Amino acid sequence: MLTHLSIRDFTLIDQLELELDTGMTVISGETGAGKSIMLDALGLALGDRADSDMIRQGCDRADISASFDLSTLQGARLWLQEHALDQSDDCILRRVISRNGRSRAFINGQPSPLQHLRELGELLIEIHGQHEHQRLLKRDNHGPLLDAYAGLDNDANELREHFRHWRGLTKQLAQVQQNADDQSARIQLLSYQVEELDQLSPTEGELQQLETEQRELANAGELLQSGEGVRQWITEGEEGSCASLLNQSLHCLADLQIDSAELNNVNELLSSALIQVEEASAELARYLDRIELDPQRLQEVDERLSLLLQVARKHRVAPEELPALHQSLADELDSLEQPEAAIEALNAEADAAEQQYRQLADQLTTRRRDAAAALNQQINDQLTELGMSNARFETRLNERDPGPGGLEEIEFLISTNPGNPPKALAKIASGGELSRISLAIQVVTAKTSATPVLAFDEVDVGIGGAIAEVVGRLLCQLGERCQVLCVTHQPQVAARGHHHLYVSKQSANNDSYSRVEALDQQARVQEVARMLGGIEITQRSLDHAEEMLALR
Repeated sequence: MLTHLSIRDFTLIDQLELELDTGMTVISGETGAGKSIMLDALGLALGDRADSDMIRQGCDRADISASFDLSTLQGARLWLQEHALDQSDDCILRRVISRNGRSRAFINGQPSPLQHLRELGELLIEIHGQHEHQRLLKRDNHGPLLDAYAGLDNDANELREHFRHWRGLTKQLAQVQQNADDQSARIQLLSYQVEELDQLSPTEGELQQLETEQRELANAGELLQSGEGVRQWITEGEEGSCASLLNQSLHCLADLQIDSAELNNVNELLSSALIQVEEASAELARYLDRIELDPQRLQEVDERLSLLLQVARKHRVAPEELPALHQSLADELDSLEQPEAAIEALNAEADAAEQQYRQLADQLTTRRRDAAAALNQQINDQLTELGMSNARFETRLNERDPGPGGLEEIEFLISTNPGNPPKALAKIASGGELSRISLAIQVVTAKTSATPVLAFDEVDVGIGGAIAEVVGRLLCQLGERCQVLCVTHQPQVAARGHHHLYVSKQSANNDSYSRVEALDQQARVQEVARMLGGIEITQRSLDHAEEMLALR
């Protein structure tokens, strides 16, 4: 679960330290107060795209940290262990955004690629935005939603890899067949090039090794002289060396015989410096021992480097690319010298890859059909609760040519009136209906999600009255099985939360900033009453708020 959120100088927030608990936490506040800022900041800690405009005005950087308790999250702990980032049961994701547009990411204090934040974040939290319904209008998003609901993500990824393998073999086969048409001239050229590279025998890392050896051999005399001089300065000089001066300083302090914390610290620092100086001298001595004045070897290295550069220019590649070029040309020559065998072998391999792909695709299709039936039933039940009893949601699997996603294209359809055939969401659903359909899909898929934290950012937009009460109850039920964060402007939803955070916008010294505070029971009554009653809070709205909070 998410236990702590720290935000510094992010948009309207100057400083925020927020402790979070289990269950459903609602976040409310007046329009423009910045209710969604916390979820935006959390998204950055999980690897979302950053922008320097997100930094608070007048500040150099924004700093966001999110702490998670992983004691019950085996998957996330294994991920951290695989990447050598494990640190007991706690995990801290941190993102720093600089004014120059650059950002840095950290996991448990270790600098990490942004992709690692995203990978780990997917195991920890799932954020449903208020514009989620816009994603539903794009058919490309329907397949991943169904697969996530059915737990078929790994199967879909495996199928995608098999498709890539099959298509790669198909392209390779086509290339081999094309080469066979004019292979004679190509074989002659390749034979000459491979023979030349065979004689050269370039190896991985050879160029860098030779260049380093060349520099050492060319400057051996200077290296030996300067290196020995440095050793004299730091340890070998009879008087005035670093080591002797440090020893004198230590003896002088010891003669003082004063027990002082400050002097003890100085003594420790000097002792450490002496050790470092002696180790540096020993390391330098070992380096100098392997430096030799060898003009003959220098000539050999120069000639080898010259030959590598000459052949690289001839083939128009960088010298360090010669080993890879050698292997590539040899492989191509081998395939061309035995075209019939190569074509036959590739044909067999491609056929086997296709058969394996289709077998996996058929299995995935069957599981998707079963999952689609269950998804349809659950979403239609949810739509009934949300006041759309006449609506009929349908997940359709349309047959298509083999592709990375399988043998079908998945599409969500809806009919909002009895007797009308289901059509695409973009063609049939109004704005308000889309909000409810989107919420139904999110709630249903969240119930099967393994993600321990679910965040909902104003997903109740366009919903009110009794329907908002149902939404609140559904989110509260989710909060019983996982941690739920919900930004809302609906009192019916806010009243269902186990915890309540209030966001306010304040001004001082010509500056605006957001404040977040946890509400106790009395303050919750006031806030729900405000959400109910508008500008003026009446006794009637207070009584109504108390009644709503008592229902939870």
